[in-house]
Amino acid sequence: MAQKSIKLREGETFITLGILLKITGIIDTGGQAKYFLSENSALVNGEEENRRGRKLYHGDIIQISGKSFLID
Repeated sequence: MAQKSIKLREGETFITLGILLKITGIIDTGGQAKYFLSENSALVNGEEENRRGRKLYHGDIIQISGKSFLID
């Protein structure tokens, strides 16, 4: 599975899982994150995660819907 790199913006130390879902196009609006995560499996560093507010830091690996993302 190929990993897509997600770059943090200048001055950002983290993004949330909900924001990741939105910027990657998995969901259209932030309001869909809670429902999406209740119906779909998301792994953060190999651990199942369903909180849209989960903070993602540099080096975290997220797997959702057969896609893999690296926070860079």
